[in-house]
Amino acid sequence: MDDEARIFSKKLDERIDLLENKNTELVDEKRRAESEKRYIEGELIRLQREIRRLKAELERLKSPPLIIGTVEDILVNGKVVVKSTTGPNFIVNTSDYVSKETILIGSRVALNKQTLAVMAVLPSSVDPMVLGAEIIEKPEVSYEEIGGLEDQLREIKEAVEDPLLKPQLYKKVGIEPPKGILLVGPPGTGKTLLAKAVAHQTNATFIRVVGSELVQKYIGEGARLVRELFELARRKSPTIVFIDELDSIAAKRLEVATSGDREVQRTLVQLLAELDGFDHLGDVKIIGATNRPDIIDEALLRPGRFDRIIEIPVPVLEARAEIFRIHTKKMNITKDVDIEELAAKCDGSTGADIKAICTEAGMFAIRENREIASHEDFDKAIEKVMAEELSKEKEIGAMFA
Repeated sequence: MDDEARIFSKKLDERIDLLENKNTELVDEKRRAESEKRYIEGELIRLQREIRRLKAELERLKSPPLIIGTVEDILVNGKVVVKSTTGPNFIVNTSDYVSKETILIGSRVALNKQTLAVMAVLPSSVDPMVLGAEIIEKPEVSYEEIGGLEDQLREIKEAVEDPLLKPQLYKKVGIEPPKGILLVGPPGTGKTLLAKAVAHQTNATFIRVVGSELVQKYIGEGARLVRELFELARRKSPTIVFIDELDSIAAKRLEVATSGDREVQRTLVQLLAELDGFDHLGDVKIIGATNRPDIIDEALLRPGRFDRIIEIPVPVLEARAEIFRIHTKKMNITKDVDIEELAAKCDGSTGADIKAICTEAGMFAIRENREIASHEDFDKAIEKVMAEELSKEKEIGAMFA
């Protein structure tokens, strides 16, 4: 009996161990199932959220497109007269979501495709090409970086800087400040530097645009660019608009002209209207620059548009020496560098040429692994730059021979 009891007890223990192991496996299986359940529930919530987002996006894409229009008039009964891009004018209602104070005559609005009701007020349109113009909030060029142009600086200060910084003086005297000035001179004499320096001094926004960028292929596009350029300048006022190479759009108008010439003339007419039209320029000053004043249209040169024509000459000996001092101020040069002698050797050079000479002198020093430029380096630079200028003049002369 004792043997049978021991065998039975042993089998019972084995059975208990088997059941305990099975119970442990079931508990682990339950835990895994609960973990999978939590993961599936989280995934279900994420998928439901994605479904809602996709449904909202689908509804948005299925919504009808809006038509761009312009408000022509505002009626007393709350309705407005709009001119849509489709052509005719319409009297339409305004959505309750649009504030009545934001709707003004001339505003760009979005119209419902079916009812043409005003659904939103859009910001004013500015062409990307206008936004692509060089816009500098505050140029880093100061008056100290310009040499040999004291008389020209005085005239620019009187015509541009004082009206922006001291407008009360003009009111007390009882005169209108000049609207714009025209800088005339050979290339490289510092016309752009002058414009940037006066913008720096007045803390004005500096907008630089090349005249050729305002000439477009299609009829009316150039005039629209000019109009939007001045609208941008008014919004960012005080502003200095610098139009470089003005002769590309302001050439004299001829009776016999091609279609391209007529489009350029339309751009010029719009520029004339902006300079002397009904819309006051306010704190917007215009600076034009050209090296061909002989072909500028006379209508642009009369007082009231470009009030002052400032000639920027090729620097004389004293001016060249001053420009050399400005460009060598930050350079490591030997004590034997004679600025007066260098200025005498480069007769007829412009400020851009002198800057190129200083750069070339530094390059000669770097070529020989030196950190200081010597007088000999400047002599070599003068010979190189002057020879390049002479060869360019010969090539241009051969072209017109």
